[in-house]
Amino acid sequence: MKTIVSDPSVGNGPAFAEVLVGKRLRDMRASRGLSLRALADLSGLNVNTLSLVENGKSSPSVGTLQQLALALDVPISAFFETESVEQSVIFTPRGERPLTSFGSTQIQNLGENLSGRVVQPFVIFLQPGMGSGDRMIVHTGYEFVYCLCGSVRYEVEQQSFILNQGDSLVFEAHLPHRWENISEDVAQILLVLYPSDEREELGGRHFSLATMKKELTMKIAVITDDGTTISRHFGRALYFLVLTLEEGKVVSREMREKIGHAHNHTHTEEAHGAGHGMDPASHQRHVAMTEAIGDCKALLCGGMGRGAYESLRALEIQPVLTEILDVDAAVQAFIDGKLVDHTELLH
Repeated sequence: MKTIVSDPSVGNGPAFAEVLVGKRLRDMRASRGLSLRALADLSGLNVNTLSLVENGKSSPSVGTLQQLALALDVPISAFFETESVEQSVIFTPRGERPLTSFGSTQIQNLGENLSGRVVQPFVIFLQPGMGSGDRMIVHTGYEFVYCLCGSVRYEVEQQSFILNQGDSLVFEAHLPHRWENISEDVAQILLVLYPSDEREELGGRHFSLATMKKELTMKIAVITDDGTTISRHFGRALYFLVLTLEEGKVVSREMREKIGHAHNHTHTEEAHGAGHGMDPASHQRHVAMTEAIGDCKALLCGGMGRGAYESLRALEIQPVLTEILDVDAAVQAFIDGKLVDHTELLH
């Protein structure tokens, strides 16, 4: 998990300063006053995983780095770059590309030290069967990929694309996505990330006070059974915990009873087909369930059906599916604008 001193595409090149990604992660965490547990809650990653990465005993996938970048509010390139003065023009000779290795995956950062970091270009070398990791990635802005050689499968939301040499793909990066080398040889892709600060319009999966019409006072709801843990099932949970936020702080909490599935209909296995709960009758049930939080701007939940998700959006209540199950940690991530809407948790 350190910088390699040569570019594998051109043979031996000049030596570069060694970059230990684990050390960069530890330094960034410490500078923000975050414990491993706090970073785990913000990123949705396991504490042991973070500890192994920081100590150089585990190589993080690109997907893991994306989650950490979102949690720390830095571009993914921050894990690779050496300390240097930012520049407005970056020229990188072919044999002098900074190269970082994560196990068998290697990444060349073509925009190291670019001022503003509005565009983040990388060349990624993937061994057969390797990719971004099992977890779907979501982030702000746009993503562009161009296949330099080999064959790479890109999954974007519910679509699958096979990219061969010369093929390209561009999409809104808030859509859950991942990639994998499906060829028998090393594959290379040019990956360009274009993050955006317009998180509500372009990201669509990041929420904060700033993106909720910049209101000084607002209410959000959390689906829960005990007031401290976020429930994984919207329909079966017993309560809404409603929190009033003022200028980025929680000023009050209120438990409200929620009408669940048992109050409305018999829950059957057939109801769990793809996109279940999308019919008009189900929409009316969802409206009844959420009547108690009509004054809230968002609902944090550990899982729900697509029908409920769309019903909430129609009611102008933004659903946020999160892997952070601790209520306080999830709410703080929401306030900080770092809570990711994991739509892969829809069932």
